[in-house]
Amino acid sequence: MAELPPMIQDLALILMVAGIVTLVFKKLKQPLVLGYIVAGFLVSPHMPYTTSVVDMSNIHLWADIGVMFLLFSLGLDFSFKKILKMGASPIISTISIIFSMSLLGVIVGHLFHWSRMDCIFLGGMLAMSSTTIIYKAFDDLGLRQQQFAGMVMSVLILEDILAIVMMVMLSAIASGNNPDSGEMLSSILKIVFFLVLWLVVGIFAVPIFLRKVRQLINSEVLLIVSLGLCCGMAVFSSKVGFSSAFGAFIMGSILAETIEAERIEKLVDPVKNLFGAIFFVSVGMLVDPQILADYALPIVCLVLTIIAGQAVFGSLAFLLGGQSLKSAMRCGFSMAQIGEFSFIIASLGLSLGVIGDFLYPVVVAVSVITTFLTPYMIRLALPSYNVMEKRLPKRIIRMMNHQSMNQTTSNNPNKWKKLLLQMSMNVVIYSILSIAVIIIMFTFFKPLMMELLRPRYANVATGLVTILLIAPFLRAMVMKKNRSEEFKALWKESNRNRLPLLFTILFRMMIALGFVFYIGQHISTFGPAIVLTIGVVVVIAIITSRSIKRRSILLERLFINNLRSRDIEAQVHGKKKPLYEGKLLDRDIHIADFDVPGNSMWMGHTLKQLNLGRKYGVHISSILRGGRRLNIPDGDYIIFPGDRLQAIGSDEQLAKFGLAIETELLGEDMEMEKREMKLRQIVIGADSRFIGKTLQESGIRNRYSCMVVGMEEGKENLTAVPPQRKFVEGDIIWIVGEEESLEQLLKGGAPSAQDER
Repeated sequence: MAELPPMIQDLALILMVAGIVTLVFKKLKQPLVLGYIVAGFLVSPHMPYTTSVVDMSNIHLWADIGVMFLLFSLGLDFSFKKILKMGASPIISTISIIFSMSLLGVIVGHLFHWSRMDCIFLGGMLAMSSTTIIYKAFDDLGLRQQQFAGMVMSVLILEDILAIVMMVMLSAIASGNNPDSGEMLSSILKIVFFLVLWLVVGIFAVPIFLRKVRQLINSEVLLIVSLGLCCGMAVFSSKVGFSSAFGAFIMGSILAETIEAERIEKLVDPVKNLFGAIFFVSVGMLVDPQILADYALPIVCLVLTIIAGQAVFGSLAFLLGGQSLKSAMRCGFSMAQIGEFSFIIASLGLSLGVIGDFLYPVVVAVSVITTFLTPYMIRLALPSYNVMEKRLPKRIIRMMNHQSMNQTTSNNPNKWKKLLLQMSMNVVIYSILSIAVIIIMFTFFKPLMMELLRPRYANVATGLVTILLIAPFLRAMVMKKNRSEEFKALWKESNRNRLPLLFTILFRMMIALGFVFYIGQHISTFGPAIVLTIGVVVVIAIITSRSIKRRSILLERLFINNLRSRDIEAQVHGKKKPLYEGKLLDRDIHIADFDVPGNSMWMGHTLKQLNLGRKYGVHISSILRGGRRLNIPDGDYIIFPGDRLQAIGSDEQLAKFGLAIETELLGEDMEMEKREMKLRQIVIGADSRFIGKTLQESGIRNRYSCMVVGMEEGKENLTAVPPQRKFVEGDIIWIVGEEESLEQLLKGGAPSAQDER
């Protein structure tokens, strides 16, 4: 018999050891991520007393897939829409954390007399917390629904985005160039370009595709389609210079706005758990006891730097972002680790030959130790806050704890600021879409036309088609917001506003003219003056064209409908969402989702019977069931397995509620095998007590807890027993029931039993 390939042997070893270790950690009520790390160390080549994996390259490949699927699930659960709702707070916190932790890394490196480049790259490594590790830790600890977790995930996503800029900056420093050069600006513009393009095109195209094929999709097909989209975006992301995990997150964020998001999340969950486990096991495999011994002091110092730095500077950064002291400390303590981006930065330094060979294994060891400590740091936040609450003056604590509540948003924001911000966003989005269309047309369509037509006609055809395609974008860029409430109010408010308002229109027209002029210059042999004149005529025609106006409005409405498809579906199939839903993020209470397990003790009970408000202090605002949303349910609503309950409460109340929904479960039926249903054929004998009795009078159902399936009368199928018919000797009936019930029935009713089926 052929021997199994090493890949299968390694997978079997990993899953068996991980299964045993995680069972132990589950019994000890410890986070599963720690069990995976311990399992990884046990099966690693660094552990000589146990069987180790054969091919580490395959393990790292599966680990990369695990990171990708974990970020995909994160995108499904936490989209960019949630980040945008939080405003500037995550941006302030992210920049503060990156600056302070980078500075700490440089200082620690200098204390050990490491080289200048080692110190700079070390600062970059310490600035990047691990999105994957924190997401898994929140999941294990049941904290994903809590308010502070949303802010942490927002900051982590922004850190991943800025990590790409940091890598460009570090590369420029390593090559001796000025990090403020055009290369860094180009990198930032590239990030903005692809982010906007992916999100806009994705939200426009993916929901339409899923709607078209909805009738053909079952759970199996939806899983394959979702993972296909995830992997496709991951490949495209890596091709343009980003990480595959970041591309997976983008696709998750796009799918999060579709009606199928909840189904996809449930379907992907087992795949995410499998490959995610392999990722964390692979992290445990990186633990090298020899490195720990040789560089014990630097490793301990770096671990303490990360823990203390994030606990202090991380908490201060979240305070600057507008969080209360309690929430800020929970956020800062949660980020006390480094992960996958730190490895990438270390690999970059090695590939450029500017850092020492020792730094990578040291950072790996620090990552593993801080990953192991992450769940304990998350748990340590509240006790630390309680200590500070006792030591600091009450007035300061009260002021810091409630500063986020006291941050009131003006009901009459500056009209100019709001209008210019909206116009700027429109210009950026529509410019990116226009650039993307021009690149595609000049790269693919123009060569095709060159093969089919003469060069002159090919250029004209390419130019006309390109202008027609971007015309709706150019019109929306110029005309959108010209009839908005802010524009009208400013126009009527003062004559001094009218000239600046007209200038905003003229400025946007100049941008639109720039696109047309660029296309004209690349497809025609006319001089710039003629091209400019033609461009002005084309722009005016685009603005005044009714057909282009209809196309522009249609595309915009379609995009908005796709973006709000989940909300629209909820309004169609259920009641309207509560007005306050999703708008409590700056208060002590917020909304969180909880899934009712299949074996919950709550199923079949009404909300009135469960009395959740009195027991846990929460209020159920919505029940999501089978693609429908039941809003503001009254006490007569019954809970079913698989329901998703949207509960409102504080972090403490929701944590208590979440623990109850996970622990109040039906116990395992230890006698399930004995209670297996049996089907038997029974012949009514001469001494049977059922003779002369109807089916109801026989007591077969009520007395013996059995059910008569039918009667044999020589036909192909069984005959139903009429209610008034009385049993006679020789009747052959089929009965189903538990083994014990059937035995009692036979003893008391008919001793002659035939074959068991």
